[in-house]
Amino acid sequence: MLKTKYLLNTVGSHAIFWSLIFSFFVVPTLGYQEQKLAYIGAYASKLLPQMILAYGMLFILVPYVLNRYGKVLFGISVGISLYLSFILYTFIRYYGFERIFPEYYRLPPEVDFWWRATDFHYFAQNAIWFLFPAVIFMSVRYYKHQREALELREQKKSAELNALKNQLNPHFLFNTLNNLYALTLKKSDQAPEVIAKLSEMLDYILYRCNEEYVPLKDELNLLNNYIALEKVRYGKRVSIQFESRVEQRVKIAPLLLITFFENAFKHGVSQEIKQAKIHAMLEADSELIKFSITNTVTSHKAESDERQAIGLTNVQKQLRLIYPEKHKLIVKEHGELFMVELKIELR
Repeated sequence: MLKTKYLLNTVGSHAIFWSLIFSFFVVPTLGYQEQKLAYIGAYASKLLPQMILAYGMLFILVPYVLNRYGKVLFGISVGISLYLSFILYTFIRYYGFERIFPEYYRLPPEVDFWWRATDFHYFAQNAIWFLFPAVIFMSVRYYKHQREALELREQKKSAELNALKNQLNPHFLFNTLNNLYALTLKKSDQAPEVIAKLSEMLDYILYRCNEEYVPLKDELNLLNNYIALEKVRYGKRVSIQFESRVEQRVKIAPLLLITFFENAFKHGVSQEIKQAKIHAMLEADSELIKFSITNTVTSHKAESDERQAIGLTNVQKQLRLIYPEKHKLIVKEHGELFMVELKIELR
């Protein structure tokens, strides 16, 4: 049933298209013609060659020549097909309509079929008429394919981003719940404060960052809560400085920057015997977001931990998906320092 309906819709839309093409050339000047039937026949003789050329290009030349052998052979094939369409048109007109309406055409005897079939000037005059419907068909088909490809890319992008976020959120929760677990074991008086901050962070992650872009101020609040929790956990083992200058209306993809802090604490502070240091800076205006973070690293850390954190890998993927060609991420290690620099263009 659905296939039948689709077929009827397709045939109907094509019939309307060819009717409009025919009407476009005939109707405007039909009122000025004395022999209207002959005049209509003159344009009708072009319709069949136009249809054959258009469908031939659409269903044969594009999929089997252009897509397989390239533009050069496709161009040659179009030229040959165009000439064959011209031959067909000349045949229909000479042996058909000119015989039916001789008083309308009144051509000299020497202008016979072979004379026209080999006349390049006559061919060039008619070539544009044959190509016109085919170009429209090709343009509509190309636009449709581009739209479908764009929709598929957007669907793939959304699916990948959801998958990345589903990986990122548990990773974040694992770290913060570890903080709370450590405090409850010590029966610390700071546990209620930790629970309050963790509750605020979870509320943000679960309910307020489901949009593609969120206010950077909200992300900044999330970062400050996370840092506060980590400072409770590590105490004097870490010295952290976080400077920020953010304009009010700036937006960013959610849960990007927190990953860099997670990475700094997990691979810098947790493995440091002495006091670890973290320094971060965030600047943002309507055109550019600049973020940098530097943390100390230990020389004895496991090889598997080096720059391979799940969160860092995910944020690199997210940047490629959300900010293609508009971001620059530099990750480097210099001596006992691990540094990340990120720039995101907003325009």
